[in-house]
Amino acid sequence: MNNSNFRRALLAAVWLCLPLTVFAQTGDTGIRSVILLIPDGMSVDGVALARWYQGGAPLAMDALACGLVRTYSADAPIADSAPAATAMASGYKSHTGYIGVLPDVADMPGQRPILKGEEQRPVATVLEAARLAGKTTGLIATSEIMHATPAAFASHDPSRKNYDALSEQMLHNRIDVLFGGGRKFFQPPARKDGEDLLAEARKMGYALVATPAELAAFKPAAVQKVIGLFAPEALAYDFDRDPAKEPSLAEMTRKALEILSRDPDGFFLMVEGSKVDWAAHANDPVGIVSDILAFDAAVAEALTFAEKDGRTAVIAVSDHGNSGLTIGDRSTSSTYDKQALAFFLDPLKKARRTGEGLESLLAADRANATQVLADYYGIADLSAEEMKAIKEAKPGTLNSVVGPMIAARAHLGFTTFGHTGEDVVLYAYDPTGNRPEGLVENSDLALIMARYLGVRLWRTTERLFLEASSAFKVRGATVSADRTDPNNPVLVVRKGGAEVRLPQNKSYALVGGKSVALEGVTVFNGQRWYVGQQAVDLIR
Repeated sequence: MNNSNFRRALLAAVWLCLPLTVFAQTGDTGIRSVILLIPDGMSVDGVALARWYQGGAPLAMDALACGLVRTYSADAPIADSAPAATAMASGYKSHTGYIGVLPDVADMPGQRPILKGEEQRPVATVLEAARLAGKTTGLIATSEIMHATPAAFASHDPSRKNYDALSEQMLHNRIDVLFGGGRKFFQPPARKDGEDLLAEARKMGYALVATPAELAAFKPAAVQKVIGLFAPEALAYDFDRDPAKEPSLAEMTRKALEILSRDPDGFFLMVEGSKVDWAAHANDPVGIVSDILAFDAAVAEALTFAEKDGRTAVIAVSDHGNSGLTIGDRSTSSTYDKQALAFFLDPLKKARRTGEGLESLLAADRANATQVLADYYGIADLSAEEMKAIKEAKPGTLNSVVGPMIAARAHLGFTTFGHTGEDVVLYAYDPTGNRPEGLVENSDLALIMARYLGVRLWRTTERLFLEASSAFKVRGATVSADRTDPNNPVLVVRKGGAEVRLPQNKSYALVGGKSVALEGVTVFNGQRWYVGQQAVDLIR
């Protein structure tokens, strides 16, 4: 790096609070594409349990294990999915609930403080940088597609709950492939802004698929961009999944690679096994095994593609631990080394549904609970207390009631219904043999992927997210917000007789009543507006 470039990098590091390692020369790594796979909330014991469940045969990810990843957030040792995904996507650790924006405070050991005025500032992601570099991009999840982890790669908002903003930004970031759940959140009445994003997607040239058959039949030669939303909310656990109604994570991954790999410039694809985390929250070991195995099948698809392609890197890593799962509990304190494998596995092997999957089989009054638990969960000895808990379980919570029941019978321990702060395993494949190893910060994964893709995240942030009032003031313009429709505010920029209107969460400007396409989305974080350099250049 020459002196001039180093000075620019140093100034940017001070401005954005980035580690200087981000500015290492990228060069040609021989790699053009990256597949990142995230088994949300997956812990080491969950992996071991899934491996034993399938007979002890190696998982696809086993051969890729190469290190550990630290998962803490900017201000806490245990991370929420939103800042954990933001770290992996952008290179910045953030705060609970924050999607693609800087935290207000960064006070964990070793963290640089956030500069005044930079709080909640949008920061560019590897997906956005890859798209601007001419690569195709994709996101896959078994949750709603605008859930925290996928959203952090394509959206920017201080609240992971703001589905309206997250999904709209995701669409306007022109991602080539979006597969997952969450169909209802793309349309009224679930949207407060009243917008029909699926209708808008069609106008933008997207193909829409809604079933496994339509997914399999989709041919990328006709229309490259495609959205597949296969359920109103999240997809089912793999053990509960109806293959005629919902595709597997592996099937979605295979089709996404078929589509994205048509680009000779390469691609970036993020695949999330979302509900490993949900099962862990419920202390449901059957759900954990179900979706770790489904995730591993997606890893196998990614690895098969990468090995054949020769220019694709694969990284698989959990965003954080969850539940403190252990093979063995307090009841095995003195007998742990005397128990056969079947002691732990037999109760799980009897289950034909996850705890969530059982709920649809129960009568409204739960009067058939004894029979359903015996037939589908392998529990034939329900106690009166357990039966009472099942009957009183609120809709949508049965997995957190019956999950611990089978865990107790399998002698599997759980310490919490929440996230945990341990390091997680890093799995990686690099066709050049230079995969990351050792102990890695989750935020460094973004820098590793950026290097693979030949992009620079800080330059992409400078290009896409300028504080609007300051940027337009330099051009002699004034800014104001039009809140005639409070759910669809518009940033209005005026200079002389010229006016530019920038709708929130969209990637276009209105100039003289005509729409002008922009390369990034306009973001309002509740305090400040942020726009791309293209928007600023509309004012002369």
